[in-house]
Amino acid sequence: MNRSEQNLTRRQMVFSGYVQGVGFRYRAYHAAQSLGLTGWVRNEWDGTVEMEVQGEPASINKMIDMISQGTYVMIEKVDMKTIPVEEHEKSFHIR
Repeated sequence: MNRSEQNLTRRQMVFSGYVQGVGFRYRAYHAAQSLGLTGWVRNEWDGTVEMEVQGEPASINKMIDMISQGTYVMIEKVDMKTIPVEEHEKSFHIR
């Protein structure tokens, strides 16, 4: 395991607010791509957006900042927990 793999974390997040129909998932995808993060994002039936994202904690925090800075998106609440790392995951995708 190299040094960067030791710093990996995986977070499961559920975003509430004005997060569907405003480009949230596409913004998350592009932010993850630019920061080298892996995972996925999807809309839920109740109007929330669920995301699992993996990478260095500072990059994950930057991703959230990038998503929330866009027009139309208004995150009112984020439920977040740390979950086990997916060792073989290679990309970030929209579900």
